[in-house]
This record gives sequence, C-alpha cells and structure tokens, in this order.
Amino acid sequence: MLAEAVSPTYSLQLNYVSDLGSAFPASAPVFNSSVVLFGELILGSVYYLQRAFGWLPLSGLLAFSGIGLLGVGLFPEGSPFALHDLFSTLVFLFSGLAAVVASRIQRAPLSYFSAILGSTTLAAMILYVPGTGSFGTGIGIGVGGLERMVVYPVLLWSIGFSGHLIGMEDRASTRTGPQGLTD
Repeated sequence: MLAEAVSPTYSLQLNYVSDLGSAFPASAPVFNSSVVLFGELILGSVYYLQRAFGWLPLSGLLAFSGIGLLGVGLFPEGSPFALHDLFSTLVFLFSGLAAVVASRIQRAPLSYFSAILGSTTLAAMILYVPGTGSFGTGIGIGVGGLERMVVYPVLLWSIGFSGHLIGMEDRASTRTGPQGLTD
C-alpha cells in the first residue's frame, strides 16, 4: 500500500501488482525490499513450523512460496529469462496449495476457510494465466483486479493461519529433552 501511495498514477485495475517493483521508480525500492523481506520471513517461519509440526508437505510448500517471493523482489518485471514470471508463478501456485494443505492441521471452521481461500487463489490463477489477465478485463476488473483475486485470498489466509498458530497451546512445555524441546 505504501508503494501504491508513492505512485499516484498506479491503477489497481490496469496495473499488475509487480509493476510497483519496476514500472514506477518511486515505488520500486519499497515494493522490492518489502517482497524480499516477506520471503525471508516466510523461510524463517518454515524452520519453526517444521520443528513444531514435523510435516514436510506444508513446510515444503511454504518454502517454495518464500523462495518465490525472494525471486519476485530480486528479479523485477523485465528481468532476463522471464525470471520474474517464474518466481511469481511459484508464489501463486505454492501459496495456494499451502493454504489447502494447511486445512488438514486446522480445526473447523478455520480449516474450511483455509481450503476455500487456497482454492480461490488456485482457481483465479487458472483464469489469470492463459490470457495473462484478459479474463479480468472481460469482466471489468482488469488485469490488476484479477491478479489481486490470486494474491489477496492467500494473504488473508496467511494472516488467519498465523493467528491460529499464535493461539495454539505451546507444545514445547509438554515435551521432554534439553530445555524442554525435542530434536
């Protein structure tokens, strides 16, 4: 939102989200650095998530999402070899799948929201990719609106899932081993 605010000609409907990282010079440092930081934070959280649950499918999907975010921030639109497109696809695909898979370790009703939000991202991604957003233009929300239909559900899921994890009982206090933790 800060990157959008410093780019007054940026359009939520007509511009891709990643345009903030390349097409608008005032927003590029803010956007790219925040996306890289987001990717780093996800990769850091994967370590703790794996330690807490030991469930590689979710940790692996989130790790690929974090790697994708790092790549999106490090390789803005227009980067050689379509690196930006590759990394943004990693983010979209693996974050949507992570939300669906995470529903297996959550209780209802949050598990339902997790599955719905992840599925929404994946469905919007299917509509988005073939025509590179032309479906969004056809229904009046533009390429930017359709891309947000891919991004926003998993952002909402990540906030809900994070809150869910924070609210869980601390299992470390019931473990045995050094400092109450197991390896």
